[in-house]
Amino acid sequence: MHTSDETSRGDLAVTAPPDISVIIPSLDEEITIGKCITRIQKACARAGVRAEIIISDSSSDSTPVIARNLGAKVIHPVKRGYGSAYLEAFPHAKGEIIVIGDADNTYDFLELPKLLEPFSRGADLVIGSRFLGEITPGAMTPLHRYLGNPILNWLLNMIFGTHFTDSHSGFRAIRRDALARLPLSSTGMEFASEMLVLAAKAGLRIDEVPIVYYPRVSPSKLHSFADGWRHVRFLLLIKPTPFLVFPGLVFSVIGVTLMITFSLWGNIETNHLHSFILGALILIGGVQVVLSGLLITIYSVIHGYEDRKGLPALIMDYHSLEKFLIAGGSLVLLGIISGIMIIVEWLEAGYGPLFQISSAITSLTLIIVGLQIIFASIFISMMLLNEST
Repeated sequence: MHTSDETSRGDLAVTAPPDISVIIPSLDEEITIGKCITRIQKACARAGVRAEIIISDSSSDSTPVIARNLGAKVIHPVKRGYGSAYLEAFPHAKGEIIVIGDADNTYDFLELPKLLEPFSRGADLVIGSRFLGEITPGAMTPLHRYLGNPILNWLLNMIFGTHFTDSHSGFRAIRRDALARLPLSSTGMEFASEMLVLAAKAGLRIDEVPIVYYPRVSPSKLHSFADGWRHVRFLLLIKPTPFLVFPGLVFSVIGVTLMITFSLWGNIETNHLHSFILGALILIGGVQVVLSGLLITIYSVIHGYEDRKGLPALIMDYHSLEKFLIAGGSLVLLGIISGIMIIVEWLEAGYGPLFQISSAITSLTLIIVGLQIIFASIFISMMLLNEST
C-alpha cells in the first residue's frame, strides 16, 4: 500500500516530461524501424536519459504497427514530404532536446549520446557529420559522396559564410527553445538546408560530431537530381544575388558594351550586324536575369528569409518603385520615338529601301528593357500590397 507521499512521487515520475524527443519520419520502413527504436531505447537507458520516440509515418506497410508495439508514438502527417513529416511532428515533442534521424538504419542510434554531449557545453544545435566520421562501403553512392554533397555543402557555406562539413546529414539534435526561434516551412528535402541556414542566421551555436554512416537495407527513396535541385532552389530563393543579380549585371554590361563598341566601329549593317544583334540579346537577357533576382529577393524578404535592409530596402521603398516605373516608361518612350523617326525617314524616302536595321534593333531593345522594368515594378508593388510602408 502506497502512502500519499509515495503516490505523489510515483505520479510525478510517470508524468515527468522526457529529457529528449526522438522524431523519425518513416515511409515503408518495416524492415528497419524496429532496430532503430530498440537502439534508441538502449542508448537512452545506458545514458540515463528519459526519451519519447515519435514516428511521423506515411507508410502503407506494417511500419506503424511495429513502432506502436515497441512503445513509440505514431502520428500521420497530412502532407507527404521529408520536411512535412518533421513540421507536423514537432508540436507533439515534449523533450527539452529534440533529436531527428532516419528510419532506414543508416544512422546508428546507439551513437545518440555523442549528439547529446555538446549540449552540456552550450550547443544549441548538433549535427552528426558523416564526413568527419566514417562512411562505410556502399553507404553512399560515388555521385552523392564526391559530387552532390560536396557541391551543395560548398554552395551553402560559400553563400552564408558557414563552415559545415555535412550540411545534409539527417542525424541532428536541437534545443526546444532554439527550434522555436526557427521559422521552418520547407516541406521537402530542402528542409535540411533550411534548418541550418535559419539556425546560422539566428546566431545559434552549432556543433558537429563525427558519426558512422551505414548502407540502407531497403531501396533508397532519394531522387538524386530532383532532391539536389530542391536544395539549390531553396538557396536560390533565400539568396538570389550571387546566383542571378551579379551574373545578370555582368551580362547586361557585356551587352551594352558590344552594342556601343560596334556602333562606334563603323557601318553596322554591312560589317557587324550579327554581333550587334548578339549584344542586344545579351543585354535583354541580362536585364531579365537581374530583375528576376530582385523579384526573388523581395519574395525572400516578405517570407522572412532575408532582412529588409540594403538593396531590398531600397527596392521595396514606395518612392523607389515610382522611380523604376518612370525609368522603364522613359526607355519605352525613347524606343517608340526612335521607331517613329525610322518610319518618318522611310516615308520621306518614298517607301524605298531603308538601311536602319541597327536603329530598329536599338529601338526594339529600349522598348523591351523598358517593359521589363515596368512589369517588374508592378509585380513588386503587388507583392507589397499587404506590407506596411
